[in-house]
Amino acid sequence: MRLGDPGRDVVIAALLGAEEYGFATAPLVVSGCIMMRVCHLDTCPVGIATQNPVLRDRYNGKAEYVVNFFEYVAQEVREYLAELGFRTLDEAIGHAEMIDTRSALEHWKAAGLDLSPILHVPSLPEGAALHNTTSQDHGLDKALDNDLIRLAADALEKGEPVRAQVEVRNVNRTVGTMLGHEVTKRYRAEGLPDGTIDITLTGSAGQSFGAFVPRGVTLRLEGDANDYVGKGLSGGRLVVRPDRTATFDASQQIIAGNTIAYGATSGEIYLRGQAGERFCVRNSGATAVVEGVGDHGCEYMTGGTVVVLGPTGRNFAAGMSGGRAFILDLDENRVNGELVETGALTDETSADLEAIVRRHLEETGSDVAEALLADWSAARARFTEVIPTDYRKVLEAKAAAEAAGLDEAETASKMMEVLHG
Repeated sequence: MRLGDPGRDVVIAALLGAEEYGFATAPLVVSGCIMMRVCHLDTCPVGIATQNPVLRDRYNGKAEYVVNFFEYVAQEVREYLAELGFRTLDEAIGHAEMIDTRSALEHWKAAGLDLSPILHVPSLPEGAALHNTTSQDHGLDKALDNDLIRLAADALEKGEPVRAQVEVRNVNRTVGTMLGHEVTKRYRAEGLPDGTIDITLTGSAGQSFGAFVPRGVTLRLEGDANDYVGKGLSGGRLVVRPDRTATFDASQQIIAGNTIAYGATSGEIYLRGQAGERFCVRNSGATAVVEGVGDHGCEYMTGGTVVVLGPTGRNFAAGMSGGRAFILDLDENRVNGELVETGALTDETSADLEAIVRRHLEETGSDVAEALLADWSAARARFTEVIPTDYRKVLEAKAAAEAAGLDEAETASKMMEVLHG
């Protein structure tokens, strides 16, 4: 949407058939942005796009400013609609014949362009609606989650522990998401105590198994899963392992698809087997264990912990700015070293990693984890830690500030000093 005449733009978009209207720059400027275009540098002079407490103190925007802006836009839209003879925005939608296009079509920049498909007004029966009047049926009444919600009724209503087992097929997508919504609706961001709802599923799960699952929900899948396992995971626990009757070496087989834990914020994922590409892309807080990953693992990761008990593909840690990863028998040629550094485990990180691997064994029965834990002193030497260079410096500065007894604001200031030199 343009800064100059947003109400006019809304009406033109409606006449062309739009029913939703996106605003970006204008409300941002109303909030105080002066368009310095340094958002990615954490140096925003008006305190909008920054975590620096000194700069954030400069922010003087208010929600009322944005409300006023949209009231002005609405008034302008109302005036244009009246001028065109429409009572509501819905009435204007799709009436492209109301747009005077001559100056645009005759402009030299339009030479060679055929805009007729955009400006075409279809012939419809009199009274036919040009805007959306029918809601799409997503088939949610047939979703497997309806069964899960019924099974978890005691946990949802009384907070009592629930255990259940159901079958799953690859037509069942986003299994656990509606259940998680019910948890969040009742218990908000805190969720339930870990493991209150513990459901075992057998079979092959469709896409986005366990997406957005909150704290208190554990989903155990015995079989395999498609892409996007744990997308947006928000505190729940996901465990994927082969069928208990399987005779193959799980560590050499694919157990889940691509883009696991995409955008996860917290929680745990344990995969007994390998996963596809872009494992934990944009993960910001979840702990995930897997026994091998494809290309672009930990891409754009900003937080959390990843443990890979097997091979990695190329371009590992590209754009990784936070969190840490522990890789077994790492081939450093496969690491994108632009933002990260690699190193051996310290006693502290070794203890943390051992605890995670032990949990992986407990949850999945992993042969790989069992072999490593049988001689951990030898196993720890096979691991390499991958951590963003700036992230490591910030963690060290935080630890030093806390050891010196500095308060929260002083600690944050020290961390920013280290980050920005």
